[in-house]
Amino acid sequence: MEKELQPIKLIKNTFFNEKETKESLAKFILNADVLSMGQQCRDFEINFSQYYERNFTTFVNSGSSANLALIQSLINLGKLKKGDEVAFSAVTWSTNVMPLIQLGLIPKPIDVDLRTLNVSSNNLKSILSKTKPRAFFITNLLGFCDDIDEISEICNQENIILIEDNCESFGSEYRGKLLGNFGLASTFSFFVGHHLSAIEGGAVCCDNEELNDMLALVRAHGWDRNLSTEKQKTIREKYQIEPFYDKYSFYDLGYNLRPNEINGFLANKQLEFAEDIIKIRNRNFLHYDHVVKENNSFLPFSFEHMDLVSNFAYPIICKTKDVFNYYVDKFISNGVEIRPIVGGNMLAQPFYKKYNSENVLLPNADAIHQLGFYFPNNPTLTDNEIDRIIKLLK
Repeated sequence: MEKELQPIKLIKNTFFNEKETKESLAKFILNADVLSMGQQCRDFEINFSQYYERNFTTFVNSGSSANLALIQSLINLGKLKKGDEVAFSAVTWSTNVMPLIQLGLIPKPIDVDLRTLNVSSNNLKSILSKTKPRAFFITNLLGFCDDIDEISEICNQENIILIEDNCESFGSEYRGKLLGNFGLASTFSFFVGHHLSAIEGGAVCCDNEELNDMLALVRAHGWDRNLSTEKQKTIREKYQIEPFYDKYSFYDLGYNLRPNEINGFLANKQLEFAEDIIKIRNRNFLHYDHVVKENNSFLPFSFEHMDLVSNFAYPIICKTKDVFNYYVDKFISNGVEIRPIVGGNMLAQPFYKKYNSENVLLPNADAIHQLGFYFPNNPTLTDNEIDRIIKLLK
């Protein structure tokens, strides 16, 4: 009897170096006095800032919360106001767009380039000929980017706030710079399937102290407990808060988006393996890409402009619907887990249609939505599993 193939999952392990990580986590929990947000979370904010060469990191409980906290903070600071137009990458995740709708902003989709899956400067210029958004929330999709340096320059010239969703591109580099370092701020996810797994977790990175302080308020109910003693004194004096009420005064709109010490411990532990994780993901990506380029059933990608692709999962865009159906069936029947490319075209999603009736033509986002899928690239894939996937691509 033929041996049944073991499935190849998008998320194969909870952590990189899973046995060591779980053992160290168990010891930490047994010896920890506090498991709510504390020293491990503060240490991670310092460590991640150093790794990403940013001045500040605000650790939160998910990448989606990072997006929400960033948009709310910009509103609280008066950088954005209700009714402002905010552009976004048309192919992205739902919770990049939802905070815009939830907080009274007007979302404006920008189509992407099929060669890079990302918004290019030409895509941005196209929308600027019709409208001028106050901000642009760009998504660095699946480890890729387009000419984001040109996009940053255009935003500077046009006084557009550029912020980056870098949840899927941790470690990718473009022209000597890590993706996530081209805008005012960037968001990250440490969900179990992402580059660094804290099971759940997210972060906002920036260099602006005022924004960082507001993020700390927004993360925890709008109170000041995570500000420095000096800043607490200043804000309490400004609002004439009596000492009895100082820990229970709320200074601006906020939420409870706090992580816990388990998330912090895991994020610190996985950050130790960051270079290995990035190296393996890039190696797998290059193996896949070599085979994909030899199959004319797929549209080719362009990443030669990048220094390093820290790929989240490998995407395929088929040339026809018949080819798409063929390969979807082929991968599934051979036990390889596949999914649509992120959230596809956001305008095709039910929530977007409910709250926004604007009809916008996005041919490339449509093609990705209808003809695309991605398959596993995680750092614990075996050589045998990679060979199985490569055979399916031929």
